[in-house]
Amino acid sequence: MVDLRPTSDVTQELRAAGLRPTRQRLALARLLFDHGNRHETAESLYDRSQEAGIKVSLATIYNTLHQFTAAGLLRQVVVNSTRSYFDTNVEDHHHFYFEDTGEIADIPNDRINSIAPTDLPADMELSRVDIIVRLRGTR
Repeated sequence: MVDLRPTSDVTQELRAAGLRPTRQRLALARLLFDHGNRHETAESLYDRSQEAGIKVSLATIYNTLHQFTAAGLLRQVVVNSTRSYFDTNVEDHHHFYFEDTGEIADIPNDRINSIAPTDLPADMELSRVDIIVRLRGTR
């Protein structure tokens, strides 16, 4: 079982992001942020929470992931209309998506050149460029 005692770091991070540190948010934040950068789907986080003995519904997982994303704690990576990952690394970076396994991995910044349009509409600025490189086995 995972140690789910709230730490002051997690509590402070949630408060700094404007989120009340509820028991469920603290427990889910520990699962997400205590083990380095990760890519989680709502379903994978739900499975991990059940294994850790956290009593939480899948709907609460979705709500919490979207709250964390809106607060800037997570970055949502949409690979298709039915699959989203939530990335704990919110720095600018890109992703490999492995179609055969459904896994996602960071692309190191030195391995890809970002393509950013230079002729933007008036009164607009570039917010971010997201590149997902889709890979599949050669069979």
